[in-house]
Amino acid sequence: MSVKVKICGVRTPEAVEAVAAAGGDYVGLVFFARSPRNVTLAEAAMLTKAAAGRIATVAVLVDPDDELIDDVMAVAGPDLLQLHGREGPERMAAIKARAGMPLIKAIAVASPEDIAAAQLYWDLADILLFDAKRDPAAALPGGTGLSFDWRMLAGLEQPKPFALSGGLTPENVGEAIRLTGAVMVDVSSGVERKPGDKDLKLIRSFIRAAKGASPERQARAS
Repeated sequence: MSVKVKICGVRTPEAVEAVAAAGGDYVGLVFFARSPRNVTLAEAAMLTKAAAGRIATVAVLVDPDDELIDDVMAVAGPDLLQLHGREGPERMAAIKARAGMPLIKAIAVASPEDIAAAQLYWDLADILLFDAKRDPAAALPGGTGLSFDWRMLAGLEQPKPFALSGGLTPENVGEAIRLTGAVMVDVSSGVERKPGDKDLKLIRSFIRAAKGASPERQARAS
């Protein structure tokens, strides 16, 4: 089974089409006003319509209040929610009950202790996404192009399959999958010409590289 691929920060129907045509699995729609990848509810509704029946849509939220969650669910109609802020287990459980759909929880990683702390979320999240921890002074919680030492995930006994993000590109995603055993990869800045401007050729290259480097294939080759 090949690795699942999510292209995050998608803002145009052309990008959705490129992801679907290349065999990607998810597109991420960012609802965070300070991000250059932010979409409005109306724009998100257009993108989910373009993706319907072909690939899944993920609404990426950062410490959302209930009003935003309700608006995103009602207008955009995503298939999954991704929590990319400082949501604790209690808040995450409340969001899951309110939304009634699968949740991805991003875990910011800079040290093995961060990975160990993720155990608090395993029972709540349908997918845990290990991402690079940002500088506390940074304006954005993700999509920065930063990576962490992927070797920290190598050989760890995780109770569920997990996803990987942070600094991935078409050139390094195969090695990242081999080192970590991730069954899903998530990229944003690594397939852009500039923040918020997706490069369709890079999208295709990234998906091709990730799909050709599943953990099962890597294991048989080693």
